[in-house]
Amino acid sequence: MSDRDFGGNDDLSLPKATVQKIITEILATNDSESSITFARDARDLLIDCCVEFITLISSEANEIAEREAKKTIATEHIDKALKELGFPEYVREVLASAGEMKESLKTREKKTSKMDQSGLTQEELLQQQQELFASATSKFNQGP
Repeated sequence: MSDRDFGGNDDLSLPKATVQKIITEILATNDSESSITFARDARDLLIDCCVEFITLISSEANEIAEREAKKTIATEHIDKALKELGFPEYVREVLASAGEMKESLKTREKKTSKMDQSGLTQEELLQQQQELFASATSKFNQGP
């Protein structure tokens, strides 16, 4: 670990409910017959460790990006940071998660809007909108 200053991270955290859910899932998978619980202070310590780990990797990835004269931290910077900091065993899973996220974003982008789904041209949609406005105005002016 380098001598970076991580002291300003007091306001950083992870959602406690999400971390608790992950802990519960892991405990259930690893020891389904036992009724092991995770103490609140242990969960909070785990959250602090996670934040520290993320900060460490992020800082290293930022330094790598800066050395390469990049203004955006990319997946390959995270890959290099994990390797340089001695966590090569995490690279495969991190890259797999990044790939899944990329695919998820592509799928979201491909979803068509209601306008595209209507099959009408912009002119036809505009005409329908104007007709609806005229109808609403007429109904409003007629009163109750």
